Amino acid sequence: MQIWRTLDEVPSDLGRTAVVIGNFDGVHLGHRRVLSRARALADEQGLTLVAITFDPHPMAVLRPEHAPTTLTTVEARAELLGEAGADAVLAVPFDRGVAGWSPEEFVQRILVDALGAAVVVVGANFRFGSRAAGDVATLREAGERHGFTAEGIPLDGGPMVWSSTYVRTCLAAGDVAGAAQALGRPYAVRGVVVRGDQRGRGLGYPTANVPTDGMTAVPPDGVYAGWLRRLDTGERYPAAISVGTNPTFDGVRARRVESHVLDRTDLELYGVEVEVSFVHRQRGQVAFDSADALVEQMADDVRRAREILGG
Repeated sequence: MQIWRTLDEVPSDLGRTAVVIGNFDGVHLGHRRVLSRARALADEQGLTLVAITFDPHPMAVLRPEHAPTTLTTVEARAELLGEAGADAVLAVPFDRGVAGWSPEEFVQRILVDALGAAVVVVGANFRFGSRAAGDVATLREAGERHGFTAEGIPLDGGPMVWSSTYVRTCLAAGDVAGAAQALGRPYAVRGVVVRGDQRGRGLGYPTANVPTDGMTAVPPDGVYAGWLRRLDTGERYPAAISVGTNPTFDGVRARRVESHVLDRTDLELYGVEVEVSFVHRQRGQVAFDSADALVEQMADDVRRAREILGG
């Protein structure tokens, strides 16, 4: 999967393209509907399918105090967009300058000059240009002038609305199953495993610790069943996952995602980038009166995770 991070990186000999545009955070089922339609048109017309996304999220520039937490890094988003049919991804560096472009300037600079668009497919609620002045109708009118067609695709999924906001709402409530239903896969976070307090190892349940930050969406504190995947080898392991600050012990209070790989104590994951997927919420976070009580609960958490994951 090619990722172009500036307009200058787009090859001059790219040829005509089919283009999808959006933040695509999470690449949920609504996004995939847009990609599916664009892929079909690209195949019919022999076009390269390019997905345009923005880095950072426009709200992080325009109204940072209201910026949403992110569901995917640009790299993970590009991987998911490729799986959904894109041939390449253009991650437009979003800043105040880009925010000030008129709809016509956006069309001219990106769709016409950089990508040579023949087909553009977006969500039906798509807005673009300064002060979100452009919509699907604006895009169609621009297409008539510049030689491309434009379509707006409904994103709703019947009883639920497929949107990144819906996914964030599910995650905030601990409803990782609901988030997975909208995404078409379990929600996952990525990060490099760091050395923690090593209390889990001492208690017989070693964990791979991934720090969290305030900009990445993470489910509420508690214990989850899920999967840990090494991004260097692709190996995937069933895991009992703890999100929180480990309130039973004093010490560092930063939130972490700690994954105990079931039935494995031999893995060396320090410094390895991993992906942690959340399948089911088992319980909330609890402070225990003793280490023995914690170990007893951890044994039950592992047993339940194994049952949930079919192991």
